[in-house]
Amino acid sequence: MIRKLLIANRGEIACRIIKTARHLGVATVAVYSDADARALHVQLADEAVYLGPAPAKESYLDIRKVLAAAQQTGADAVHPGYGFLSENAEFCRACDSAGIIFVGPPAAAIDAMGSKSAAKRIMEEAGVPLVPGYHGTNQDAGILEGHAQRIGYPVLLKAAAGGGGKGMRRVDSADEFHSALDAAKRESMNAFGDDLMLLERYVVQPRHVEIQVFCDKQGNGVYLFERDCSVQRRHQKVVEEAPAPGMSEELRAQMGEAALRAAHAIGYVGAGTVEFLLDASGAFYFMEMNTRLQVEHPVTEMITGQDLVAWQLAVAAGDPLPMQQDDLTIIGHAFEVRIYAEDPDNDFLPATGTLVRHRPPEEGNGVRVDTGVRSGDEISVHYDPMIAKLICCGRNRREALAKLDRALQQYQIAGVRHNIEFLRRVINHREFAGGRATTHFIEDHETEILRREHQLTPLKCAAIAGYLSERESRDLCARAPQADSRSPWHNGDNWRSNLVGRRRHHIDHRGQHAEIRFAYNGETLNWQSRSAEGEEQSGEIRLLRDRELALVDGRRVGFSSVDTDTETKRCGSIFIDNTQVEFELLPPDMGEAGDRDRGLEAPMNGTIVALLVETGAAVEKDQPLLVMEAMKMEHTLRAPAAGSVQQFFCAEGELVDGGRLLIDFAAGE
Repeated sequence: MIRKLLIANRGEIACRIIKTARHLGVATVAVYSDADARALHVQLADEAVYLGPAPAKESYLDIRKVLAAAQQTGADAVHPGYGFLSENAEFCRACDSAGIIFVGPPAAAIDAMGSKSAAKRIMEEAGVPLVPGYHGTNQDAGILEGHAQRIGYPVLLKAAAGGGGKGMRRVDSADEFHSALDAAKRESMNAFGDDLMLLERYVVQPRHVEIQVFCDKQGNGVYLFERDCSVQRRHQKVVEEAPAPGMSEELRAQMGEAALRAAHAIGYVGAGTVEFLLDASGAFYFMEMNTRLQVEHPVTEMITGQDLVAWQLAVAAGDPLPMQQDDLTIIGHAFEVRIYAEDPDNDFLPATGTLVRHRPPEEGNGVRVDTGVRSGDEISVHYDPMIAKLICCGRNRREALAKLDRALQQYQIAGVRHNIEFLRRVINHREFAGGRATTHFIEDHETEILRREHQLTPLKCAAIAGYLSERESRDLCARAPQADSRSPWHNGDNWRSNLVGRRRHHIDHRGQHAEIRFAYNGETLNWQSRSAEGEEQSGEIRLLRDRELALVDGRRVGFSSVDTDTETKRCGSIFIDNTQVEFELLPPDMGEAGDRDRGLEAPMNGTIVALLVETGAAVEKDQPLLVMEAMKMEHTLRAPAAGSVQQFFCAEGELVDGGRLLIDFAAGE
């Protein structure tokens, strides 16, 4: 039995593993970097060991430091979580050499699946169906292009050593091949230190269905059914569900047995996932095997009633599987969505900053939240920007989906941009609700799913007026803390003798400018707004201060707010009637504003990867100018209009801060 477990990871997966270990009576050891000194996983663990600076290469990816932490604390096992060292065969061997249990498969199994091209050959020998492609080691660009012609466009370029959509490009024609190959190789090298590519036929309109497998050291194996992970963006999963919609028992058994053949072919032990493409005819093709616990494992736990981390610890300790295939059944339906700090309105750029408010929905009754952050924590540029996983289950798909939508409405996040509204549009789309989503779902319905809804509606204007009046009151009281609370001269409600207290502010709501005016009428605030286009609205709001409620034009709604000021801006975030309203309070216009800076700024902290044009070059609108890498992904800055690049203020390989001026750009006449 494992007595002390070191978790070689961070964030929500570290917290999730600690919860199971604590339930089993297993002591836990956390590891952390400079950026995570006050992180939740560090506080939850029984012990914690410092690894080093924030960059993962100097902390979480340093095998020597992680093993030293295990030996220093007397841990008899290491759980790698997912990401970082979870699929690193060298780390597995190092644990074995040190006499420490690695909670995962043998190093040989990791090696076998670590290269996608080698994995394809093994699967072919095991009789697992494969997509036509090229998995060889000859990486000459001309050779690869020739195989693409043989396979037939569209083809998919994939990093042989990678996963998570990194180093992956769809190529629709020969004209695109070489530029896509260069980008995929560069991204793969940055992410994995290896730029070996493989090619596959791009299956049109497929579903992404994966099978959870589990094997023990005695040679037993089971599959815990399937998960549908078809809804993806840039090959990153957005929504996962179990079981897959419309899956017949016959097809489920065929895919489950094929997954077990794949696992047994490499002598697998522990939790693993075999990923397949499933076409409309019911044909399925092996994509890859993930030799670790998956991010989306909670939906499998919800429909089987099993704790997969508990299974991992038991199998790693040498126990046989706790159940056989015939003992496993599907109970209900479950969904998982990944809540990220990112901006869907700005090409999903990752967001960094202080998580001023993190208030998940209440857990229970089929709602589960796996997270590694709290209010006040920092979302760092150094790691994946996932805030939490929200998992909901019900007796059937419709009930589970309703619970998920309700939980998303109740989730409150302020201080960083996030994807909650985007997720709601995804799960409420008729095609997804009907169980008809394919891997092209977001691409096919981009206009509807990625639409921007930032109009200043009467409800939003009422909320802003209520917030501003409350903030003014707090500010006035803070300035006069010793004031007589009964004196009208020290109230924060704009009281004036024989006059109505009137206030006026200018605000910006996601690019929409407006003037907000309000005045008190007893306990009710009468407000008016005027947009930049001259459109006027009016109404009333009354804040019920004893509870997080308000009356808006006589209708009772939920209302809460939080200040989200930065060093240079006064901002607020309001949650009203399950709608979030973010805005900036603009300074008075003193008539001094000149032309805006014509330069292009870094959208976030990151590293400059490539400068794509020469200084002085004439460029067209949307032409790529610069590539930067942040949070493990590449991001391209494009020309906002036809014009010319006057000067670069950065160099390749340079680390730059968000907001820094990178390019002096002049638009053409």
